Amino acid sequence: MPERAPGAAAPRRRRAGKIIAIVAIACVLVLAGLAVAGYSYFRWCQGASGPREGVPFEIPKGVSGAEVIASLNGEGVLRCNAVPRYIAQARSIGFQAGAYKLETNMTVDEALARLDEGPIVRTVSMTIPEGWRLTQTTAEAAKRLHLNEAELTRLAENGGFTVPPYLPAGKATTEGFLFPKTYEFPRDGLTEETVIERLLDQFDQEAGKLPWKNAKRLGVTAYEAVIVASLVEREAQVPSERARVAAVIYNRIARHEILGIDASNQYIDPNPDDGLTTSDLAIDSPYNLRLKENAGRLPPTPIASPGLASLRAALQPADTDEWLYVLCGSDGHHEFTASYAEFRRLKEQCL
Repeated sequence: MPERAPGAAAPRRRRAGKIIAIVAIACVLVLAGLAVAGYSYFRWCQGASGPREGVPFEIPKGVSGAEVIASLNGEGVLRCNAVPRYIAQARSIGFQAGAYKLETNMTVDEALARLDEGPIVRTVSMTIPEGWRLTQTTAEAAKRLHLNEAELTRLAENGGFTVPPYLPAGKATTEGFLFPKTYEFPRDGLTEETVIERLLDQFDQEAGKLPWKNAKRLGVTAYEAVIVASLVEREAQVPSERARVAAVIYNRIARHEILGIDASNQYIDPNPDDGLTTSDLAIDSPYNLRLKENAGRLPPTPIASPGLASLRAALQPADTDEWLYVLCGSDGHHEFTASYAEFRRLKEQCL
């Protein structure tokens, strides 16, 4: 066998080593390039660009997080699919079923934060005007909120609610305490009881702004002050007269006079369509404030829901000795006096 010349294999080993080194470097460069590209893609997927437009988005019950992310990508909210899904899973974010308001071209962080806030609560508006009776309020609530009117009325009149100290325990009705306001109620999950509680809670919140310490000085309880406010609400058609009407009520009580407020008679009118008739004015009832036996007395309950201005007038009546007034003029204003002779003159002039 011929002998190999000394040093003949070294060049071949050096060439092989160079090839391996070149291949290794190439692999490193490729891997580095892939890493850079992957990182760039990862960052790009998290970002956003382009115009934003509102996207109503609904998450049905029972869908997976992956399906939610895919839908966001399909709606143009997110640039990518896999990367946001990975981020959502890493943060352990769960998606609640319901309606959301998103935009096109949101970043992943923005979209996930919006979803994490929870779905939009869909609401329905209901307006209770000042001066409405309990039955008007329950009828409107039943119509607007798709609830049972009879059950609403039963609950409101079953004596089961209190709003201390304004509506104390033992009162059979919430008349006067279903606070007039425009409300936003959720479309779903409402019950008749929660609606009544919401209106009473609103009264409690609004009433807290008023000087109830004045009630004792005026000689009435907090409940009786609400009764006075309900009379003011129904009597005073001109807002600036509320405090004077309240003063007349207190002054007539102090004089043990008949209050003569027809709004209270209207509360018990069996046929409101024909107005107050002679027979209506003779009804034997504590709400009939034209009867001599009711002189110096308030009706037993409020006759309507007073607003904040009328409640304030009942607690801060005008400082006057006027105890008579006459409705005068087409604008519904009254003329006030402390003289019976002047009252008769005004009555001839105005009526």
